Amino acid sequence: MLENESSRRGSEASRTPPGVDHRLKIEIEREDDGRWLAAVVDLPGVMAYGKTPHEASSAAEKLALEVILDRLEHGEEVPEVARLFLVVA
Repeated sequence: MLENESSRRGSEASRTPPGVDHRLKIEIEREDDGRWLAAVVDLPGVMAYGKTPHEASSAAEKLALEVILDRLEHGEEVPEVARLFLVVA
């Protein structure tokens, strides 16, 4: 089993150039009032507050997925999704 996982990881790594990270980046900062603000850098306007960094980032992740889904449902281009899928014939 370890051999299969190792070879699968190797093939996945060969599809992505070294040093390229396709995940959506979330920046977190603490506001003056003590709340945490998480912003999805690649999706302008996608921000969420939370009582903790984890709560804020979780809310931002959920909102990002909702925004991406809304764009797909309305036929808009969603470059962020292209990072998630590799279509092979």
